[in-house]
Amino acid sequence: MQNQNFEVIIIGGSYAGLSAGMSLGRSLRNVLIVNDGKPCNRQTPHSHNFITHDGKTPEKIATLAKADVEQYKTVEFFDGTAIKVLKKGNGFEVEVTSGERFYAEKIILASGVKDTMPDIPGFAECWGISVLHCPYCHGYEIKNEKTGIIANGDMAFEFSKLIFNMTKKLTLFTNGKSTLTKEQAEKLKSHDINLIEDEIKSIEHEHGKLQRVIFKNGNFIVLKALYAKIPFEQNIDVSDLGCELTEQGFIKVDFMQKTSVSGIFACGDNVTMMRSVANAVAQGNLTGAMVNKELSGEEF
Repeated sequence: MQNQNFEVIIIGGSYAGLSAGMSLGRSLRNVLIVNDGKPCNRQTPHSHNFITHDGKTPEKIATLAKADVEQYKTVEFFDGTAIKVLKKGNGFEVEVTSGERFYAEKIILASGVKDTMPDIPGFAECWGISVLHCPYCHGYEIKNEKTGIIANGDMAFEFSKLIFNMTKKLTLFTNGKSTLTKEQAEKLKSHDINLIEDEIKSIEHEHGKLQRVIFKNGNFIVLKALYAKIPFEQNIDVSDLGCELTEQGFIKVDFMQKTSVSGIFACGDNVTMMRSVANAVAQGNLTGAMVNKELSGEEF
């Protein structure tokens, strides 16, 4: 790649990054999108709740999106992983795994997050297929089916309310001693939501499609699907840059998608618990516009 200097570098070329790239390309900005090609939903067979693309595979949506963005000739792509972002003068330096360095006035972090899988055999293989994170993305397809939730405490209680709307055949697995309050447990019982505290040994499945949840005591339960709230980490370390994180571990942004560091914006799964394709696209579109607005104001 001949050009090393850009107005904007977008780290992450999935839905949020591509959407931001389109917004900036249409604003005639010189942009580089650095993408490692490993979106968090790459294992998910179908994406839903995104109007005009409902039911398409995540890969299909991303392929169509990239083709759209490639029409804007001021937007370039680099296949690789950004490993370091440093403040350099009035701009930033981005180093990628190949050792190349690129420079830009503004940075957009659309780098997503990495889910931390629990040590339960079969869990990772089912993630995004029959072990799910979001009822808005997947709930309709398993409505009224025998469904479980792996969670505990307040999160388990709140999540149960949401999933109960989709199916009454619901079981909550705390995977160890319950930390629900007495009142919460009684409320679940009043709705005939099963509460199982047994520790989970493994998830039995066929090509990611859940069959049974096996417990360490030898018992098991047959289910169609499981919802789970699991930890995550940022795909790119922003601590050296000084970007502030929320208590939940998301990059903190304001209403213009600005981080706590001047010149750095962020959008997509790395800033919100509302992890969906539609939301990522919307945030990316807004972020591109805000970056262009800031650049325009500085140049005028």
